[in-house]
Amino acid sequence: MSALAAAVAAALLLTGCVSWFMPTRPSATSTPTGEDVPAELAPYYHQVLRWTGCGTGLQCAAATAPLDWADPAGDTIELALIRQPATGGKARGSLLVDPGGPGGSGVDFIRDSIDFATSETLQREFHVVGFDPRGVGASTPVQCTADDAELDDFIYGIVAGERGSDAWITAAEERNRQFGLGCLEHTGPLLEHVDTISAARDLDLLRAVLGDEKLSYIGYSYGTYLGARYAELYPDRAGRLVLDGAVDPSTTEFDVSLTQARGFEGALTAYLEDCLEREECPFGGTVEAARTRIAELLRQLDARPLAGRDGRRLGASTMFSAIILPLYNRGNWVYLDELFQETFDGGSDTAFFLADVYNDREAGGTYSSNGTESFIAINCLDYPSDGDRDTMRAQAAQLAEEAPVFGPWMAYGGAQCPQWPFASTVERGPISAPGSPDILVIGTTNDPATPYVWAQALASQLERGHLVTHRGEGHTAYGDSECVTEIADAYLVDGVVPAADPMC
Repeated sequence: MSALAAAVAAALLLTGCVSWFMPTRPSATSTPTGEDVPAELAPYYHQVLRWTGCGTGLQCAAATAPLDWADPAGDTIELALIRQPATGGKARGSLLVDPGGPGGSGVDFIRDSIDFATSETLQREFHVVGFDPRGVGASTPVQCTADDAELDDFIYGIVAGERGSDAWITAAEERNRQFGLGCLEHTGPLLEHVDTISAARDLDLLRAVLGDEKLSYIGYSYGTYLGARYAELYPDRAGRLVLDGAVDPSTTEFDVSLTQARGFEGALTAYLEDCLEREECPFGGTVEAARTRIAELLRQLDARPLAGRDGRRLGASTMFSAIILPLYNRGNWVYLDELFQETFDGGSDTAFFLADVYNDREAGGTYSSNGTESFIAINCLDYPSDGDRDTMRAQAAQLAEEAPVFGPWMAYGGAQCPQWPFASTVERGPISAPGSPDILVIGTTNDPATPYVWAQALASQLERGHLVTHRGEGHTAYGDSECVTEIADAYLVDGVVPAADPMC
């Protein structure tokens, strides 16, 4: 998943919420811009938010949006917001933050990790606002199962049969079809309207009700796609947008799988090179020998899953999630040592712990978010998908060839979204956002989840895109790289754009 990329990986390291002394008391209500809009949109754009305390120094509110932007007179949904008022007292305006996913909660991100999301400089200058996009978290949510046990079965269950066989594909398709029907049953009409273009329209609504003439925004990972879509739809209302860990809007579903598989493969190699220099490393010999051993472990788990303490079985797909989570952040590589050593010895505790963090599953078997459900729902509307079996098998072969460790477990995506209740109507293609102001696009050279080539692509597509390169490991760079953070802050606060890529 990604990823709620930056936030999910940081979950193992950060606890984040900080109390602040507030020199002035901010208004308990918002002052919308009052801009001219069509009459049917005025009730939304002119609504007044009412902020209530929801934690030390934090305030929460809810905005109302049309369920279907093509029918604003129809049903409505709620969008959840949280803000930390500017610590400097007088704010330049609001800075909206999206942590990625799709399916990541901006409310949780700001509540739990505001110091990871934004610097002290930005917190001093702006009201920092997190929001849950439509379908996500505390906003009107996507829900797909009657209880957590049913969701457990979908996430951790193992499809019987030989992967890629007709019987296995049929079983996977039926499993996904039933899950989609459950989403429709429990979510209702919203399920058809959680696409990113609708979320970008919500973002403009939030800008207006917060009282900002222009949008100030940081989007991480998937949040970069949301930000790019916003700039495409509203170039005259885009202010200063920072897109970190960029997604290439022109990529197809298979392009995403292939490029991410290569990215995770590269991150695994970097981990192994580091590991083999340490005495406590669970591997010996060469990097290639270690990669082969991991690939064999995944094949063994696919055929013979390990039993977990709570009755779940550790199969290859769950082990895949457990491996890639620490690869998002170099600081978490130490978890891989324990994971591999324990699993080689026949244990599954660490694997389930890491997979549970990835899936927002609590120790008692409950889920703290609807991240998995909203991730699938949003992606199935954003990406056209090909369920042809010959095509899927050809793609699986290419994945296995180019990414031998991870590729096989990222194949057969076409068994999912073609079974979804609603087909994607999005045409994937470049986003240039003509007429928008300068936009910063940040890419990390060895980012496994949103590979650097995507940042290069997005920066080149945008009419006024500026690439900021972070030479390093991990997913996203703001807050991790002092160089990147200083450049992004100078841009957001003062509009300073680097004359050339600084190659941080």
